[in-house]
Amino acid sequence: MMESTKIFAAAICLDLAVCSALHYVAKFGLPPSLSPSGWQSLAQIWMLAGLRWALVRLFCVVLTKPGSKAVLHRCVTAICLLGPVYESGLLVLFEKHPEHWSGSLSSPGKTLIAATATAIASLFWEVNFPDSRGDACGMSNGTERKQRARALFMRVIRYSIPDALFLCGAFVFLAFAVICEMFIPFYTGKVIDILGSHYQPTSFVTAIFYMGLFSMGSSVGAGLRGGLFMCSLSRLNKRVRVMLFQALVKQEIGFFEVTKTGDLTSRLSTDTTLMSQSVAMNVNILLRSLINMVGVLVLMVSLSWKLTLVTFIEFPLIAISQKIYNNRYEKLSKEVQDSIAQANDTAGECVAGIRTVRSFNTERSEARRYDDRIMVTHDLKTRRDTVRAVYLLFSRLVTLAIQFLMLYYGRQLIKRGEMSTGNLVSFILYQENMGSNVMSVVYICGNMLNSVGAAAKVFEYLDREPQVSTQEELQPETLRGHVQFQDLTFSYPTRPDRPALKGFSLEMKPGHMTALVGASGGGKSTCVSLLERFYQPQEGEILLDGQPLHRYQHKYLHSMVAMVGQEPVLFSGSIRDNIAYGLTDCPPGEGAGSCPQGKRPRLHQQTGARVCFGTDVGERGSQLSGGQKQRIAIARALIRQPQVLILDEVTSSLDTESEHMIQQALASCPSQTLLVIAHRLKTVEKADQIVVIDQGQVLEQGTHQELMDKKGNYYKLRERLFSENNSSGSADHSKPPSQ
Repeated sequence: MMESTKIFAAAICLDLAVCSALHYVAKFGLPPSLSPSGWQSLAQIWMLAGLRWALVRLFCVVLTKPGSKAVLHRCVTAICLLGPVYESGLLVLFEKHPEHWSGSLSSPGKTLIAATATAIASLFWEVNFPDSRGDACGMSNGTERKQRARALFMRVIRYSIPDALFLCGAFVFLAFAVICEMFIPFYTGKVIDILGSHYQPTSFVTAIFYMGLFSMGSSVGAGLRGGLFMCSLSRLNKRVRVMLFQALVKQEIGFFEVTKTGDLTSRLSTDTTLMSQSVAMNVNILLRSLINMVGVLVLMVSLSWKLTLVTFIEFPLIAISQKIYNNRYEKLSKEVQDSIAQANDTAGECVAGIRTVRSFNTERSEARRYDDRIMVTHDLKTRRDTVRAVYLLFSRLVTLAIQFLMLYYGRQLIKRGEMSTGNLVSFILYQENMGSNVMSVVYICGNMLNSVGAAAKVFEYLDREPQVSTQEELQPETLRGHVQFQDLTFSYPTRPDRPALKGFSLEMKPGHMTALVGASGGGKSTCVSLLERFYQPQEGEILLDGQPLHRYQHKYLHSMVAMVGQEPVLFSGSIRDNIAYGLTDCPPGEGAGSCPQGKRPRLHQQTGARVCFGTDVGERGSQLSGGQKQRIAIARALIRQPQVLILDEVTSSLDTESEHMIQQALASCPSQTLLVIAHRLKTVEKADQIVVIDQGQVLEQGTHQELMDKKGNYYKLRERLFSENNSSGSADHSKPPSQ
C-alpha cells in the first residue's frame, strides 16, 4: 500500500511538471499568431492528454511490480482525461473555446487541484465499488453474498406486507416532506436578496409566506412519516419476535444444550430489532436522503453549476471517511456488546449462586472477576469513542475547508455578477444539506447490510427444522402403557463420541413398577429423556403399545406420559397455575380449582401439601421449600392422569408422612406403568422389576429378593446405591453378611 502511494505521488509530480511546462510554453513561448483556437485547440488538447497518459503510464509500469493493483493505472488515466473532457464540455455546452492549446487546467495550481479531486473520486469509487476482476473464487463469493443479501432483504420486505398501508402512507408523507424542505433555503435566499436591495413589502411578505408554508408542510409531513414508519417497525418487530419464539420452543432439547442462552436472547431482542429497522427505518432514511439529494443537486446547479463542481470535492471525502468509520465503528460496537453480555453473564451467575458465593466467602473474587469484565468493556468503549472522535474531527475539518473554498469562489462569482448574495446563502444551505444526505446514505447502506446480517441469523432459526419431529398424528383412543426399549444406542449431541446407552433393552408392563438403579452417570436419566422424546436414539427404537414412539402425536404423547424430575421447575405465579400448567380444559387464571372433577389433584390428600392454592411461588419457586416444590410437581403430573408416570428421585426432599401419602396416591392407579429412579431402599424394594444399569447397559434385572439371592451387582452395590435405610427400618435379613 505504501509503495503504491509513493509511486502515485511520483507520477502526479511528473504529470504536474509536464503540464506546467506545456502551460508556460503555450502562454509565453509562442506568439499569439501561432496559437490555434476552437476545435483545433481541442484536438491538440486531446493529443497532448494522450502523450501525457503514455508517459505517466510508462513511468508507473516501470516502477510497479507485475500484478499490481489496477486502481493506480485507472486513477492516472482519469487524471489525464479530466482536462480534455472538461474543455470538450465547455465547448459543446457553452461554446466556450479553450484559452490555449494546452488547456485551461494546465496551470500548476489548477493541475494540482484537478489531480487531487480526481484521486479522491477514484478512491471513492474503489472503496464503494471495489475491483471485481479478481479470481473466480472471489467473484463467486462476492456474487453469492450479494445475491444472498438481496434475497434476505426481499424476504424481510415480504414479512412487511401486512403493514403495506402504513408503509404507503409513510412514503407519501416522506416525499411531501422532502419536497417542502427543499424550497426552504431557496426562499431564505430570496428574503436576503429582498432585504439587501430595494425593499419591496409585497415581495418580502410573499417570500416569508411561502417559506413559512413550506416549513409547516415539511414539519407535518416529517411527523406523519416518522409516526407511520415507527408503527410499521413496531408491528413487524412484534410479529417476528413471536414467530422466532414459536420456532425456538419447538426445537429439540439437544439444540438448547449446544446453543447458549445469551445467543437466543440476543436473537429475540437485538437481531429482531435490527431486522425490523431494515424496512421501517433504514428504507425511510435512505429514500428521504436520495430524494433530497436529487432535488438539492438540481437546485444547486440552477443557482451555480461552477460552485456545484467545487463542492463535489467534499462528497467523495465524506463518503470514504464515513464508510471507513462505519466498518471500524460497527466492529468495535459488536465487540462492546459481546463484552457487555459476558459481564452480564458473570453478574447473573453470581446472583443466581449467591448462597454458594456466601458459603465459600468468594465475594471479593467475584467482584474482581466482574471488575475484569467491566474493564474489558471500558477499554473497548474507549477505542470505539476514539474512532468516533477522529472521524468527527476529520469530517469537521473537511467541511470547514470546503466552506472556506466555496465562500472564496462564491465571492468571486458575486464580483463578476454571476451570482447574488441571497443565492450564495441558499447555495450554502443546500450544500450543508447535501453533505448530511451523503453521510446518511453511506451510513444507511452499511447499516442495511448489518440489518441483513441480523435477519440472516433470525431466519436461520426460523427455518431450522427440529431433529426430533413433532409432526406425527397417531393418537389412539386407549393406551395401555406397554413400553419396550429395543437395542438402543444413544449419544448426547454435546458428547457424540461417548455413548450414554449401548445396546440397551428393557420392557415395562402396564400395572407394574420398574425401578432403575445404578451408579451416577450409568444411563438412568438418559432412559427417561428418551422415553419423554427429548432426544432421538441413533440406533434402536422405543415402542409404546407396539408402535414406535415417534409416531405418536406430540400433545397426545405428553398427556399420556408424565415425568416428575428430581429438581422440579416451577414458573412464576400461583400454586394453582403451576399445577394446571398446560391443561387446556382449565380456564387461565383459575387453575386446578376449575378443572374437571376427574382431574382435580386433591393436593392435600395425594401429596401432603399444606399450602393455599393461591400462594405465589416466586421466581422458579423461590418462595417454597424443596419438599413443597416436589409435592406441587407430583400434583401437576397426577392431575393429567397419565398412563405412564416417571418419577426421578422425587421423594428425596419429602418427610415420611408426605412420602406415604404419595405412595398411596400412586397405588390408586393399578393399571398405570410406573418408572422410578430412587436411592431409597424402601421405595426400590417394592418395585415389580429392578433394573441395574451401568455404563449404558443392563447388568441385572428382577425383583428385590431375586437380585439379593443372586448376590451379584445389586447385592454388592446396595450400600452405595441406597441411603442407610433412613427411616425405613428394613428387615435385618436384607443386609449382606459381614465378610
